[in-house]
Amino acid sequence: MKDPYTGSCLCGALCYEIKGEPITVYNCHCTECQKVAASAFGMSVRVGSEDFSITNGIYEKIKTIADSGSIKTGFFCPECGTRICGKSDNIKFVVVKAGTLENPNWFFPIAHIWTRSAQDWFPFADGLPKFSEQPENNEELNKLWQKRSL
Repeated sequence: MKDPYTGSCLCGALCYEIKGEPITVYNCHCTECQKVAASAFGMSVRVGSEDFSITNGIYEKIKTIADSGSIKTGFFCPECGTRICGKSDNIKFVVVKAGTLENPNWFFPIAHIWTRSAQDWFPFADGLPKFSEQPENNEELNKLWQKRSL
């Protein structure tokens, strides 16, 4: 599949488009992603800020403090509450919630991060690399994405 990639909130009032390929894709087991996804982890699609745009609707913002201590801004639909994406201050990428994509199967994760917060019952049976926290260097995850077998 070639870009653009599209997605929306649960009710369809807030829509977005991604032009360009992701920087990386991973499963995050931090406590915030667990709460946002209402699940054991959240699948995250990291894209360049310039490649992400809202195409329809109005969003609301919420500021949170990540497990790493950084301040993040979450963008969500005020109608249904679906969180579309998040962005940390001073970082030039957006982390899109993969479950909001029109087709969540467009991308496959290359690693698990924040595994120290993972649910005890989660099996990690997929053989992907695991990081106990956020890798110190974002390039680690980017390189894993670039090396993936297509």
